[in-house]
Amino acid sequence: RLLCSVKGFLGNFSHGITLNFHNKNRLTRSRRKLFVSNKGWFRSMFVPKMETRKDAHSNLLSKSETSDLYKMQFHNVKPECLQIYNNLEAEVQRKLHLDQDYPCEVVGSWNTWYGDQDQAVHLWRYTGGYPALTECLTKLNNNQDYLEFRKERSKMLISRRNQLLLEFSFWNEPTPRPGPNIYEMRSYRLKPGTMIEWGNHWARAIKYRQENNEAVGGFFSQIGDLYQVHHLWAYKDLQSREETRNSAWLKEGWDSSVFYTVPLIRSMESRIMIPTKGSPLQ
Repeated sequence: RLLCSVKGFLGNFSHGITLNFHNKNRLTRSRRKLFVSNKGWFRSMFVPKMETRKDAHSNLLSKSETSDLYKMQFHNVKPECLQIYNNLEAEVQRKLHLDQDYPCEVVGSWNTWYGDQDQAVHLWRYTGGYPALTECLTKLNNNQDYLEFRKERSKMLISRRNQLLLEFSFWNEPTPRPGPNIYEMRSYRLKPGTMIEWGNHWARAIKYRQENNEAVGGFFSQIGDLYQVHHLWAYKDLQSREETRNSAWLKEGWDSSVFYTVPLIRSMESRIMIPTKGSPLQ
């Protein structure tokens, strides 16, 4: 009888310990859930809430009064063929300009001076957007002279690539200008999701870069390398470029614009370019 009593006592004692252990586990889990919940609530007090965007950044940042589409071409030319290439390209551009049946025009053509060597850069405008681009390409693909030009041009090229771009609403309209000038194209690859923020800052910053009429045009990519921005500047020479850029730092507000836009950039590149003879931007 004594042995049975001891067994019964030990059984109740171990059962109590088990219940107590499970209760502590449940309490620990509930406290952990409460902590995680409170942590999320606590964190939400300090993380800014993002407003849902109501439109694509292409509509928010581009010029609404026009429907122009731009194409940037980068042609890497065999060194021994660069002059022949320039002459051939200029002749084709001239013919397209004179033919009103094609809804496109060359805005500027350059050879890279500092940057990728033996490179040609062309900026085209399609008045009427994507329909104009489609119409132009359809007509060119049925133009035997143009097809012969492309065949001849292909013998001179090492590689080529292009991008379709829109124009920032707050930038200058790229219009023909007399020379002589050198041109700088500063290209920025932005972190995805930062294009609106970039545009907001540069809408204020561009006013600090108008004093010497150096701002030519600003564009952002739609097809090709995405989240890429091109700023095009004109200067009399490299010394003028240095003086103009330095003078911007003397204006109150420019340093703030640079401070807030630099963290948005993943990489950047600068090209110094010389306009070709037939380029509207001289």
